[in-house]
Amino acid sequence: MEYALRLAREKAQAVLAQYPQSYVLGADTIVVLKGEVLGKPIDHADAARMLRLLSGRAHEVTTAVSLITPFIAAPGTLAETRASTTKVYFREIAEAEIQQYVAGGEPMDKAGAYAIQGGASRWTDRIEGEFSNVVGLPLSLVTEMLKITGLMKS
Repeated sequence: MEYALRLAREKAQAVLAQYPQSYVLGADTIVVLKGEVLGKPIDHADAARMLRLLSGRAHEVTTAVSLITPFIAAPGTLAETRASTTKVYFREIAEAEIQQYVAGGEPMDKAGAYAIQGGASRWTDRIEGEFSNVVGLPLSLVTEMLKITGLMKS
């Protein structure tokens, strides 16, 4: 989780450096299986490897969100960085399904080599936690952060 928190902070700070008077929301999503972080695949073979690892198993998806506002304490002060974790359960995935999915290109820019809102939805038996977190932006967490900073009213 610390890895995702750091990446979200770094992304937000990089944007803030370019737009110092802006509100910035940075986020990063990671997939973790038995302590191993499955990032974005480097090629098709790596994507297939990740999907084989996830096949028939539960894993965690953590999305970290970093919110920076130009008016809290001092310009560019980091207002809040938090994370949300959702447990995802995949059914067994046939090798032919993996090959077809990878050939379509969808997993290539996704943590864990899948998009739950896309073709991988058919492999998901169930989730424990927020669906939007797995998609890549935990809406309930972002809403809570916006309320804490006064950017959103209850």
